Amino acid sequence: MRKLFGTDGVRGKANSYPMTADMALRIGAAAGRYFRRDRGSAHRVVIGKDTRLSGYMFENALTAGLTSTGMNVLLLGPVPTPCVGLMTRSMRADLGVMISASHNPAEDNGIKFFGPDGFKLSDQAEIEIEALIEAGVEPAQAGNIGRAKRIDDARFRYGERVKSSLPRDLRLDGLKVVIDCANGAAYRAAPEILWELGADVVPVGVSPDGKNINKGCGSTQPQIAAETVVAHGADVGICLDGDADRVILIDEKGRVADGDQLMALLAARWAEEGVLTGGALVATVMSNLGLEQFLAGKGIGLERTGVGDRYVVERMRAGGFNLGGEQSGHIVMTDHATTGDGLMAGLHFLAEMVRSGRKASDLAQQFTPVPQLLKNIRFTAGQAPLETAPVQAAIAAAELALQGRGRLLIRKSGTEPLIRVMAECEDEALLTRTVDSVVDAVTSVVAG
Repeated sequence: MRKLFGTDGVRGKANSYPMTADMALRIGAAAGRYFRRDRGSAHRVVIGKDTRLSGYMFENALTAGLTSTGMNVLLLGPVPTPCVGLMTRSMRADLGVMISASHNPAEDNGIKFFGPDGFKLSDQAEIEIEALIEAGVEPAQAGNIGRAKRIDDARFRYGERVKSSLPRDLRLDGLKVVIDCANGAAYRAAPEILWELGADVVPVGVSPDGKNINKGCGSTQPQIAAETVVAHGADVGICLDGDADRVILIDEKGRVADGDQLMALLAARWAEEGVLTGGALVATVMSNLGLEQFLAGKGIGLERTGVGDRYVVERMRAGGFNLGGEQSGHIVMTDHATTGDGLMAGLHFLAEMVRSGRKASDLAQQFTPVPQLLKNIRFTAGQAPLETAPVQAAIAAAELALQGRGRLLIRKSGTEPLIRVMAECEDEALLTRTVDSVVDAVTSVVAG
């Protein structure tokens, strides 16, 4: 079992275990030792980060740990997470590291690893790195210590890769686009790329100060972007999160569309063009039943996985699928990227607007979602509320009430100390009762 790693790397509040400078140094040393190859060529790692204040601390600590084992470090600066996956492969590196807590507040931070193929590490690799952290790592001899160097053109390379995923002759002339960068990693790259493609760009969340990432903006808080779309008469809004690996869309009326709607559009379009490999979309258990019903009506399958874009990608690679993602906005197109890429997905939505000549409101509502309710309950370290008899009894009763009419999903978050309770049902009164019954049971146990 992994102790440090969750569903998306190591994550927590900065300067609190496990996200301390000392632990980051140890993690860097362990990862460096794990990825050292048994041959004479140089050992290389790329490190990117978002705009959090603590990113400076973790960048330096990881660099110290990695160079202590003989790894040469290439520092990319603030770049989107998919840029790290791209640069890991492009630079023929042994390892890629992204310092980010994604959509979490500025006080949090995290460390995500990418293997030499540009894809996120497997559970087994993370378990082995944890074992090295616990055992301790012997540093390299003095003459074999690694070097560190800054790479200044990473975001430009990323931009060219993102644009190359679109038809070469595609331009966005005449489209007014609000881009909300969440004061995060894409605050420079995203507006630049949209402008280069010809869009009239209205930027939001592009003034990071180290403390305002995801604060009142971005994919988890799209209200300001929605208001900006309406106020400026924009054609569409694209909301990224702090590390730009997820996207939420806003139509010209200010209405929000989640990842399920975008996946439905892309899957249907790709199937029509004959480029949807495997004949199915890969999504998590959180995706709405309405998406499944929509796809079935198009003759497209739906492969469900556990929550986390890395599990989506693992299933895509194992089954030969090229489109997948999450309701939260991670959209993965493995023909073009190794992980979720919010900007790339948003551009493909814009490309469909251009191709079809239709408005965002026509394209962003592909199906009517089955009513869904999600509630979160925070717990403290050491508690295991899902294992208690009262909670298990409440879950069993809720499942029985929903049998044949909907579904219930309860899980512990892999990125925050939260229990997530989600249900879907056409009967909204029943939906509310069943979710609240489980939430009340969990809350009671957590409160003691």
